[in-house]
Amino acid sequence: MNLSVKISLAAAGLFLLTGMLLGVVKYRAIMRRAEHRAPVYIDIAHRASFLYSFAALVIARLLEFSPYSQTVQLVAAIVPLVFFALTIVGYTTTGLRDDTDNMFRARNFITTWFMYLLIAGEVGGLSVILWGFITTQFMKG
Repeated sequence: MNLSVKISLAAAGLFLLTGMLLGVVKYRAIMRRAEHRAPVYIDIAHRASFLYSFAALVIARLLEFSPYSQTVQLVAAIVPLVFFALTIVGYTTTGLRDDTDNMFRARNFITTWFMYLLIAGEVGGLSVILWGFITTQFMKG
């Protein structure tokens, strides 16, 4: 198993564990608050963690068929995985502050430039990985 696959699988496990731990945070907030609801962004972070864990598994599986060098695979995998992690951290910190139910109301670095970088990084990294899979599985002669 190459390093990019190992990193992707480790990220999948960490995101899954994070989702479970955020479930504890969510439950505590539900039980402590009068309206029995967790802060919006704790709920979002909880769900996103689980979704990103499965996305990391898909990345790992696709990488197993990659025709690219180890370096290309590492960069293509790490970029989206780092953005997944940063997104979970951002949602969690926003939820713990419980200062908004919509972080996009305020225009700032995160809601503009970080989002542009996130889109480019996640879509770009996965596109490289997916193209590698397609070329090895469907286009080889």
